[in-house]
Amino acid sequence: MDKTKKVPDFWGKEDWQAVWLGSIVILLACVAVLTKAFDFSAVKFSTWAVGEAAATKAVPLAEQLGAWAFWRKLIVTVVVLCTLFTLGVKLQGESVKKYIPAFLCLFVIALVVRFVSAEFTLNRYLEWAFWALLIGLLISNTVGVPDWLKPAIKTEFYIKTGLVIMGFSVLFSNIAKFGLYGLGIAWIVTPIVIIFMWWLGTKVLKIDNKPLVITLASATSVCGTSAAIATGAASGAKKDDLSIAISISIIFTILMMVFEPMIIKAVGMSQLMGGALIGGTVDSTGAVVLAGNALGPEAEQAAVLVKSIQNILIGFIAFFVAIFFATRVEKSAEKKVGAGEIWTRFPKFIIGFFVASLVASFLIQPIFGGDQVSAINKVLDQYKNWCFVLAFTSIGLDTNFKELAKQMHGGKVLWLYIIGQTFNIALTFFAVWFLLSGVVFDVPVLDLFK
Repeated sequence: MDKTKKVPDFWGKEDWQAVWLGSIVILLACVAVLTKAFDFSAVKFSTWAVGEAAATKAVPLAEQLGAWAFWRKLIVTVVVLCTLFTLGVKLQGESVKKYIPAFLCLFVIALVVRFVSAEFTLNRYLEWAFWALLIGLLISNTVGVPDWLKPAIKTEFYIKTGLVIMGFSVLFSNIAKFGLYGLGIAWIVTPIVIIFMWWLGTKVLKIDNKPLVITLASATSVCGTSAAIATGAASGAKKDDLSIAISISIIFTILMMVFEPMIIKAVGMSQLMGGALIGGTVDSTGAVVLAGNALGPEAEQAAVLVKSIQNILIGFIAFFVAIFFATRVEKSAEKKVGAGEIWTRFPKFIIGFFVASLVASFLIQPIFGGDQVSAINKVLDQYKNWCFVLAFTSIGLDTNFKELAKQMHGGKVLWLYIIGQTFNIALTFFAVWFLLSGVVFDVPVLDLFK
């Protein structure tokens, strides 16, 4: 590509490309499901196991690998993702010849991640995000990352595209399902926690890295990694900031996913209240489902609804963070930030997230029905996961433990998360008790969850 010919930002910048690439995937999925003209499903490993565990619902590995459908979906997945991201790289003015082999190698590593995380026991307790980060870290901190692989390490590009795809699953109808109960738990608590952690990090702990503070605050209060990436982009966070925020979030998500349901059972909290508490405090959506399921079906439904309503805030929070950092945090006496500068700094992929959500909520669902939206989301979910696993693997490959330790600011970042998450749990518990205990308001009828 002739670099003297500048590609307009509308096509050449990563943020805008995430919008277009995510939109293409969404469009193809909609056409495939609604017309049934072709199968656009991405490849995934069903849960597999060996020994006694194989007698469970796990699908034998030999059976999976021996099926033509698996290999057909694998080819489709590789072709679609490689084609789209290569197009983006070309428009960015980088070498396609270097990117393609590097991407294919990264995809193989991601395939190993999905394979490992689908094992029966591991699948029950740890999401693929943990294994993607772990395997990437093992490679980068042992044998090292070869130079020829580095062109494919594009963490933000992958996850921004995944977030646009994710937008289609964030339905505004979820607000109606849980009404003011869900809004009170998810939308009132969340901004309070972010403001508290910002004050704690910048004023009390005096952490100079403000993008890291706001990124970790968003990860803690909204939905972990997705919120961290969106807010990180809006605040100008560096890759190291994202690495530390995501690493802390994943580690504590695992702990909370296991122990929070145990504590809820021990104190005798109802499924409805327990599920809402899990939905408002456990960072990862997948972990929310597992933790809620450990309490029962009603708890699982309540947890998913609260988390879904909370996820809607991702775009809004990124929008306000972009404005706040442009007008307050990075403002100087010599330079006044106007609307043009705010627009320049605003993460454009958030527009794609919102548009995808609006299309699903107010166009596809009313016209074709909820079942069709669910079918489309079933297809999109795997493409979103592939974008995310590529991103998490890239984070691991791009992270060195020695550099990561430096980002801890003498342990202040860890204390920021622990105190912030404790505050989040306490405030969410109060909101859950206030809204769902039956002391102040009527408890929602159980038919709501059918």
